[in-house]
Amino acid sequence: MRTIPHEAKPFRHLVRQILAHGPACACYEAGPLGYAPQRRLAAWGLPCEVIAPSLIPRRPGQRIKTDTRDAKKLVGLCRAGELTALRIPTPEEEDVRELVRCREAGGTDALRAQQRLRKFLLRRGLRAPAGPSGSQAWWAWVQALRLPDPAAQRTLDESCLAATTLRARWKALDPAVAALARRDPWVAPVARLRCLRGIDTLTAVTVLLEVFDFRRFDSPRPCVSFVGLVPREASSGGKEYRGGITKTGNAHLRRVLIEAAWHYRVPPGCRPRPNQAVQTRQAGQPPAVVALAEQAETRLHRRFTRLVARGKRPVLAATAVARELCGFLWAAIVAVPA
Repeated sequence: MRTIPHEAKPFRHLVRQILAHGPACACYEAGPLGYAPQRRLAAWGLPCEVIAPSLIPRRPGQRIKTDTRDAKKLVGLCRAGELTALRIPTPEEEDVRELVRCREAGGTDALRAQQRLRKFLLRRGLRAPAGPSGSQAWWAWVQALRLPDPAAQRTLDESCLAATTLRARWKALDPAVAALARRDPWVAPVARLRCLRGIDTLTAVTVLLEVFDFRRFDSPRPCVSFVGLVPREASSGGKEYRGGITKTGNAHLRRVLIEAAWHYRVPPGCRPRPNQAVQTRQAGQPPAVVALAEQAETRLHRRFTRLVARGKRPVLAATAVARELCGFLWAAIVAVPA
C-alpha cells in the first residue's frame, strides 16, 4: 500500500501507473472527501465506486484495524462483489442537497443556542410567566429581562444575540429551499409528496434530494432499508429475535420521516385547519395520488393507535409509522402513473 498526498499531480500519476497495466477499477469509503475523487478518477478513465461504510461486511473476531488491512479488505470484497456502492449524484444535485443540509444544520445550531439560553435562565432561577420556550411571548420576556449583576446581564445579552442571530440565519434559508420546489425536475414530485399529511415543501424537498431517484428501488422494501427503518434481526434454529431499527441508512431522511409520522397520531378530520391545508396542496394533483394520500392517512393513524394501545411507547409507534410512510412516498412517485 502507498500513501500519496491529496493533490492532483501525484493522484494523476498514480492513475497512469495503474492503467498502464491494463483495465482496472477503484473504490473507496464514503467520507469527508465526498465525490470529488470519484469524479476525478472517472474523468481520467478509471472507473470508481464510493462504498457505504456502514454496509461493509465485518468479521466478528477481527480486532486489528489498520489502513493496510482496510485496503486489502476493500480489494477482496470488491472482487467478490460484496460491496454496496452509493449512487453518485450529479454536481447540480449535490449543490442543491448541500443547501438543504445547510438549512438543517442551521436549525440544529439555533436550537442549541436557544437551549443554552434556557439553561442559563434556569440556573438563575428565572422562569417565563407565560408561553412555552421559543414562543413569541417567551422571546419578548427574555429580551425585556434586566439582571442586577453586570456580568450576568452581559451573559444574557450575548446568549440572546447568539440565539436570535442563528435563528435569523436559519429562517433566511427557508425561501431559498422553497424556491427549489418550483424548479425542474423537482416541481412535479414535490407536488405529489405534499399531498400526504405531514409532508410539506421543506420535507418533500429534503426527501427528494436525499433519495434523488425513487425508481432505483424495485419495491418499497429496499427503499425502507435505504432509510434504515427496518428492524434488526438475529434469528436462528427456529428462534426469532427482532430488535430496534438498523439505522444504517440515510440519517437526514430518517429524521424528517419520523417527524412527519407524528402527524398521524391525530385521527383524520379532527383538526380542520391542517386538513384544509392538505386539501389545498392536493388540488390539481392526479386523483390516484390523492386517493393514495387518503389511504395513507387512515392506515397510518390506525397503525399508530393500535401500537400505543398494545403498550408500545409513542416514539416506537412513530418509528413504525415512518417505516410505512416511506413506502407510501415510494408509491406516490413510482407506482402511481403520471
